[in-house]
Amino acid sequence: MGSKDKTQEFFLNKLEIDAGSYSSVWHKRLQSWEADAVNTRIWNRDPSVWDEKHETGTEVCELTDRLGWLDLPGTMIAEVAVLTDFTEEIIRAGFSRVVVLGMGGSSLIAEVWAEIFGVAEGFLPVAILDSTHPQSVARLVAAEELETTLFLVASKSGGTLETLSFFNYFYQQLALLHDNPGANFVALTDPGSRLEELAVSRKFRKIFHTPPEVGGRYSALTFFGLLPASLLGLPVALVLAQAQAMAQACAPGVSATANPALELGSFLGEMVIAGRDKLILVLSPAIKPFAAWLEQLIAESIGKSGLGLVPVIVADKDELPFHDYTDAISSDCLYLFIRLQGDDNLFLDQALSQVQIAGEPAVSLRLTEIAGLGQELWRFELATAAIGAVLKINPFDQPDVEAAKIGARQAMSAWQENGSLPEPERLFTSPVLKISGSRHFSRVNDLKSALATFVKAAQPGDYIVLIAYLPRTEELRQALQRLQKQLQSCCRVPVTLGFGPRFLHSTGQLHKGDGNRGLFLQLSGGLQEDLDLPGSDYSFATLIAAQAQGDYDALLAKERRILALHWHKGEVESAILGLIEMIKPLLLPEFTLPDSENPGA
Repeated sequence: MGSKDKTQEFFLNKLEIDAGSYSSVWHKRLQSWEADAVNTRIWNRDPSVWDEKHETGTEVCELTDRLGWLDLPGTMIAEVAVLTDFTEEIIRAGFSRVVVLGMGGSSLIAEVWAEIFGVAEGFLPVAILDSTHPQSVARLVAAEELETTLFLVASKSGGTLETLSFFNYFYQQLALLHDNPGANFVALTDPGSRLEELAVSRKFRKIFHTPPEVGGRYSALTFFGLLPASLLGLPVALVLAQAQAMAQACAPGVSATANPALELGSFLGEMVIAGRDKLILVLSPAIKPFAAWLEQLIAESIGKSGLGLVPVIVADKDELPFHDYTDAISSDCLYLFIRLQGDDNLFLDQALSQVQIAGEPAVSLRLTEIAGLGQELWRFELATAAIGAVLKINPFDQPDVEAAKIGARQAMSAWQENGSLPEPERLFTSPVLKISGSRHFSRVNDLKSALATFVKAAQPGDYIVLIAYLPRTEELRQALQRLQKQLQSCCRVPVTLGFGPRFLHSTGQLHKGDGNRGLFLQLSGGLQEDLDLPGSDYSFATLIAAQAQGDYDALLAKERRILALHWHKGEVESAILGLIEMIKPLLLPEFTLPDSENPGA
């Protein structure tokens, strides 16, 4: 299935770009890339594609040593038999489920596979743990299933704090149940990492080495993505063959003007230059989880050096009405539609029609089958690298991600020394709630004034981020999406939602590295339970509080506009619903819903 002849049988997913008034500058970019042989130079690992000075040193190494993903569709096909054999071994051993312990690129693609494809008959369900919230961890501690749970400990560097904390906790739990807890663990990591050493000493069932020349967010076609896919029962060889079909369509000898990945990347890059820096993602319902993978890849790769492309995932028509975008904020937006043939595409088709009638720039991709996502994994990796080439930034590093990690470590050091986390300067404190914020909110003295000031602070060209250091329960997700919708109606700017600490390994880079157009509302607290971390003097509740504090401090240091609400106690879900009611009267008077959405009109 991975042979050249077989991959040539696939029809490429159809790409349509409505460039509108930007057509000339976009085609000029493609023509210049054709003259400069940019496609061939990318395949040849030429750092001057992104850094024209291409001086020696760490920066150049990070460019030339991070392009191994180009070859993955061809090289990983040889590992399909290994994956098949291991999957059969795990099923025979009596395991009932798989849990991926990881953060960012090491785990996100597994979640995408699980949510889109589900589990095939006779295979194993896959769950993801990428939250240090004690309630999220506790949900996975089902005693009747723990002995038959296979844990995939996923970390490229092998030193990711969250991943190692998860491992330590579940290893101790299993050690109480049987004498060989290591048999329930598999490591996915780069050769020679700290995690590999740990896996050897704790007698893990297996170690899968991941290629050092492939960065985390470009690693979907490594074992990070393919092992969970195999355990779910996905046709891994088919996904790789689809990716290979796209790689062959973008091969070194292919003209830039006929290259389906460079066409896309050059257009998106030109849109950023033109000020269209909000990417509105509208996907068919069956493949909507793929948007989360796109969000991480694009935001973390491009959000730096004062630039950025902000992915905004559109929910369904009931949760986030599309007219908010077309009526209010289209001047700084562009649109990406990914359509799966045969799905319920009524909302998507209507939205696309509105955008086309309005003459807004848009990209449309059409898939004939879900397995065609294999093509899009590879296409968007090259397209994202191409955006970096347009903007002359390094699409493979994440210089601002470390800032929040440093802040969290400093907070934990304070805990270990003083028994408490450092307290930020508070704007308002009550027995239930603490409010803190940047200098932009220095005059607030209660929750209502804080929210009113926050809403008024949003200006055209901005975007709002809801940062939730809360458990990812369905009830909280729905409440937060309602808050997201209400803020967008009030402020008429895009509103995104990120759960901490997972977003720190993706959009967190964009938040601190772009042109400072973000407005941040951090929500935390309301803890109902806690779990101690084995081998340490702190708990998961302390860890997630330190991560929230580290992120807050990093945003302050970047002079971002941030308002933080921390509830000491009580149900956070009801508190969020209360925020929605407080915001409703702040709806801009000149903005009313269309008649179809406003029965009283």
